Amino acid sequence: MRTGRRPEQARADHRADRFLLQFVGIWNNFLLPFIMLSDQRLYPITLGLYTSLSRGAGDSDLYPLVITGSAVSVVPLIVMVLPLQRFWRADLLAGGLKG
Repeated sequence: MRTGRRPEQARADHRADRFLLQFVGIWNNFLLPFIMLSDQRLYPITLGLYTSLSRGAGDSDLYPLVITGSAVSVVPLIVMVLPLQRFWRADLLAGGLKG
């Protein structure tokens, strides 16, 4: 199968894909810190938002804070995806070509 790309470029594309998927998986990790960490100060953002919301479930003043925290927690993912999306596009086009 020939994609018209050099092997070095294909390896770089695959490394970027693996890095991005690993980063998203680690960033969105919820269950492992929930089980392993006893100190709530060490919780990741997603787990911290969950615990603060579950603690004050009836408090309507907490909802804007949790929604703002959720929006802020997505910013690093967007910062990572935007520059690396060209590698995804290249891999999708290479996989879709018949050759």
